[in-house]
Amino acid sequence: MIRSTIYLLFLLTSIYVSAQIEVTNLGVIPEGLGENSGLIYFDDKLITHNDSGNEPFLYEIDTVSMSVTRTIELVNTENIDWEDIAQDDQYIYVGDFGNNLGMRTDLGIYRISKQEYQQTESVVTERISFSYEDQSDFQNQGSSDWDAESLFVLNGQLIVLTKQWKSLKTVAYTIPNSPGNHLAQRVGEFNSNGLVTGACFIEDSSELYILGHSTLLEPFVYVVSDPLNQDIFQGESTKLDVDLGFGQTEGIAYIGNNRFFISSESFTREVPSITLRAQLLAMQLPGEVVEVPDEEEEEEEEEAVNDNFQFSVYPVSEPNKMAYELITDNKVLARAVFDITGKMILFEVDSEFTGNSFDITTLNSGIYYLVLYVDDKVVSKPFYKN
Repeated sequence: MIRSTIYLLFLLTSIYVSAQIEVTNLGVIPEGLGENSGLIYFDDKLITHNDSGNEPFLYEIDTVSMSVTRTIELVNTENIDWEDIAQDDQYIYVGDFGNNLGMRTDLGIYRISKQEYQQTESVVTERISFSYEDQSDFQNQGSSDWDAESLFVLNGQLIVLTKQWKSLKTVAYTIPNSPGNHLAQRVGEFNSNGLVTGACFIEDSSELYILGHSTLLEPFVYVVSDPLNQDIFQGESTKLDVDLGFGQTEGIAYIGNNRFFISSESFTREVPSITLRAQLLAMQLPGEVVEVPDEEEEEEEEEAVNDNFQFSVYPVSEPNKMAYELITDNKVLARAVFDITGKMILFEVDSEFTGNSFDITTLNSGIYYLVLYVDDKVVSKPFYKN
């Protein structure tokens, strides 16, 4: 039943945002992660890290309470300038390749066993060292074109995207995913017209999502179709018409069903006076749901979607309260609240509640879904907390 509910929830979400790209501000990144620089979504958990000079830790974030729920130390590493994180089926990869001045000769990527990551809070890493095949000048270049902040996995190869401060482009380099010393090979160039800070590849759709921002902190997202290991940007590229506000966007993670988490770093400037807190955003793209229900559940899910209940959710005068109206002769057996990732926030059986109101005090601002279990049916409606 829970699986059916989540599938219905994703389906309704897809319909709800079908006409536009929906962006929700989930809240302020937990204290101590103001310099977060990369994101992945693994084992139903959002994982991030800080950049240069911070502790060699990975952090799991609860996207509802916006708190750190787990801290994992990479015991045999140093955070010189960690800039992105990526994953494949077996490993997590942390890119220590921030290189603003273009002087580093110790670029590397740390490889972590997912099995070990799940079992302990102090993990031992393997190092993948590399240098760019076409860099010959390692003198201080100020803000150079040899900086990099993006990492993803494509067909068993690691791909690094540079952050070019001078040309405002990005160059892709491919690196073996095995420990050792490697020469990163150039495999394409893209005119991003801005600073590229994050990337993630979706294998099912063969799409590469590239995150960045302009020098004026105007975020952007590009989609590149069908990247090849020998030519990353050979496919069609599109700049998404999405409003991510104003900020230093840093990390992007795909969580499934056309949804992404995007993080920004805290930013301060004296002239002009600007102070921005680190934020976590959720981006929902329009499109069909990619998950296919199990055959034994299909009939039940179709009945839930096609049911003709008259159902509405609305705010009431009492602070931090919502209410619902459901016109039906059937009994409501239970009710639940889910966030946009499909995570259950609240669940109550009929003996635990009276009336049609429910409390949203603990919820951050954003879109949620009220799900009612009515006899053998499930109905759902989105609602928004300011």
